[in-house]
Amino acid sequence: MSLLKVIKDYIGKMLLKAFLGDNIVPRELLDLREYFYTYKSIGFDYEDGENGIVAVSNNFRLGKIITQGKDREEVDENIKDAILTAFELPSAYKEEAQLKNESERAGEYALAK
Repeated sequence: MSLLKVIKDYIGKMLLKAFLGDNIVPRELLDLREYFYTYKSIGFDYEDGENGIVAVSNNFRLGKIITQGKDREEVDENIKDAILTAFELPSAYKEEAQLKNESERAGEYALAK
């Protein structure tokens, strides 16, 4: 994820909260939560690729999520960002989304409890 995108997302989040108040919750965040409460998790299969590890969702009901990284740590962060992107939610809302990897081996991502 580029530094410019991160800065843009955080500025957008700060402006939204400045104009509409701290309690504003984007509709996309509600959509993400509703998805996880309904379907519980999004699973990923890992494959070794040319440039590292490729992760492909195996049960996402709205299509496919595909991302990659040079190691498991980078893939984990990229999966979380890709899930946010699938719900059109800026990466600045990563903390509010509370995504976590349920099982490192299985690659099951869900909301933190």
